[in-house]
Formats: sequence, C-alpha cells, structure tokens
Amino acid sequence: MPFLQVHLTLDGLDPEAAEDACFATGAVSVTMTDAGDTPILEPLPGATPLWPATAVTALYDADTPVDALTAALRTWLGRPSLGLRFEVLADRAWEREWLKDFRPMRFGQRLWICPGGMTPPPEATPPPEIVWLDPGLAFGTGTHATTALCLEWLDGASLAGTRVLDVGCGSGILAIAALRLGAARAHGLDIDPQALIATADNAGRNGVSARLSMAGADAPWGAGYDVVLANILAEPLVTLAPAIAAACRPGGSIVLSGLLSAQADSVTAAYVAWFDMEVPRERDGWVGLVGRRRR
Repeated sequence: MPFLQVHLTLDGLDPEAAEDACFATGAVSVTMTDAGDTPILEPLPGATPLWPATAVTALYDADTPVDALTAALRTWLGRPSLGLRFEVLADRAWEREWLKDFRPMRFGQRLWICPGGMTPPPEATPPPEIVWLDPGLAFGTGTHATTALCLEWLDGASLAGTRVLDVGCGSGILAIAALRLGAARAHGLDIDPQALIATADNAGRNGVSARLSMAGADAPWGAGYDVVLANILAEPLVTLAPAIAAACRPGGSIVLSGLLSAQADSVTAAYVAWFDMEVPRERDGWVGLVGRRRR
C-alpha cells in the first residue's frame, strides 16, 4: 500500500519533540537523518546522539487527510507556521531499494563482485574471479571503502590452501572472496543472525557452502588461521586484539578495517605486541591495516 510521507522543517524545534508529535498524530514510522554532513560513527554504549542538524520524516497511511494532519501537528508543536512538505510514496521492498544502484565492481586485478543476474563487462581481463552477491539485510557489498580495502588485499594475496577467519562476516563477502581466490576453508563469525543467513545464502550462490562454516561471535573461534579478516569498527578491533592474535598462526596475516584515519594509531598500538604492522592503506578517509604475526 502507498504512504503519505511528511517532511518537517524544524527551524530550531527539538527533533525528539517532532518525533513525539508525529507518532501522536498517527504516524506509522518516523525517521531521523543527518541534514548536514556530521556523521556519528561510534557513540558511547547506550547513547543515541542526534546530529547538530537533524531532518525528520514521517510516514502516515495514504488516506490521512492532509489539512487535518497539518493542523494537528501545528497545534501539537505550538507552531502555527510549521513548515511541512507532503508526498505520496508508493510501497516498495524498502530493505532492497538501494540495490538498484549496485553494479559489477572490480577489486584489484581479478576479483569482481556482481549482483545476481549481472556479469563483468565482456572485455574484462585477466579472466575474472566472480563473487555473486546478494547482501540481504547484512552489511557488505564492496561499495564501502572499508570493504574495498579488504577485497583489494585479498586479490593480491597468495591464498591457495589457506584457512581464513572472517570476524564480523556480514554478507559473507570477504570469506567468499577468499574462497573464490584459492583459500581452502573459511569460517565466518557475526553477532547478527541476519548476517549468518546472508552469508549462508551467498555461500550457496557461489558454490562454496562445503568450505564455509559460520557461527555467532560468542562461539569458539578456533585457532591456527593463515588469515584473519576483521572489517568492523575501531573500538571492537582494539577490544578483540588478544582474541584475533590468538586465532592467527605465527607467520599468518591480519587484515583490519572499519576505522577512520585518525583511529589508525590507536588500533595499530593494540596489535604491535603480536604483529609487525605495515603502513596503513587509506581510502576516502578510511583505513585498512595489515599485519604479520611474529613467529
């Protein structure tokens, strides 16, 4: 069914008060987004901070009378001149809407990430190694700089016969790419059940289910991995440093991403007790770290 979408112009109004007013007047959902360019990447545990400039958008049933709703919101918020913009929104599979812009992408020389039904251009050389991907509700398509940094490292690595651990596997993109590039086995961990579902689905799509296992992040990790991948965030990367070190064999490699340039030093410092760390690789303000476990 379609919806009536309402955009509120706040002009100094408290976003949470606007949210309360929308729900009180019958909204079925309210969304707050960044109206400027001030991302909040790692709030403190339990904190839900808002942006300095916050946009509020609400969805109502399509048959909601616009005039009555306008009057109700202005009365509720005490703003006779409250700015409102209305539009009718056709119903869609919203969790998949963004995928309309997902196209085949190359990482390094051989590796291509392709949504279902699409292929690399016919002139692609050398012969491509393709990962067919549907992220479902999980993170990881290669479109984000942090994932791209990991994929490019995998494309350039010697993975034949290796065992790989993917901490925070999301869609399974990194573990599956490693398998398609020659790894013998991979194990994915994630705290999100949707990620494990997406990883299992994508493993089947790529014919690697027999070589890819997965579990919740609280399950035993195992040890002796040749490569440990972790594309998460800076704080958990620091917290998990001892566990990641214990999982990686002497002489093995770690590939860490999900951190900003300003966080590279603190994350590196958490790993230097076990690893010889390379110069950070940077893309669009994000950083990838690579280290070799000392023997």
